[in-house]
Amino acid sequence: MNAELVSRATTDEWDRLLEHEAAGEPETQFALLVERQSHFVFRIAYVVLRNIEDAEDIVQETFFKLFRTGAWKHIEDEKRFLARVAWRLAVSKRPSRRSELQGIPPELTSTEINPERAAIATESSRTIHRLIDALPEKLRRPLALSSIDEMTAPQIAVVMGLPE
Repeated sequence: MNAELVSRATTDEWDRLLEHEAAGEPETQFALLVERQSHFVFRIAYVVLRNIEDAEDIVQETFFKLFRTGAWKHIEDEKRFLARVAWRLAVSKRPSRRSELQGIPPELTSTEINPERAAIATESSRTIHRLIDALPEKLRRPLALSSIDEMTAPQIAVVMGLPE
C-alpha cells in the first residue's frame, strides 16, 4: 500500500483500502465480513435468546455455516441475509419454556445504583419481556427486529419471508 495514501486515510477510507487489498483473498474478505457484521448478528441472537453466551454461540455458528457452505460469497444484502440466518438459528436454539433468571441480577450488586430502583427496573424488564413473550410469534418477531437495528417494515418482511 502507498504510505502517503495510508497516512491520509480516514476510517471509512481505511476500510475501503483494506477491502481493496483483500479483493483477491477469500479468507480476508470473509474476515472483513465477520468484523463488519458480528455485532449486528449478536444483537439479533441476543434479542431471541436473552443470554450472552448463547448469543455468542449463534454468532459463531452463523459465520461458521456461511464459511463452510461458501454462501457468503453470493450475498447481495449482508444485513438482511445475516439477520435471517441468525434469527432462524437462534429460534431453533431457544428453549421451549423460558426459565426465570436465577441468582441476583447484576443491577443489584452495583454500588452505584440504588438497590430498590434496580429491583423495580429488573421487575419492569421481566414484565415487559413476559408481555412480549405472550405475543403471537408473528407479532413478536417483527417487534424484535424493528428494535434491534431499526429495520424498516420492508427489510423485516424480507428477513421473515412475509409480505410487507
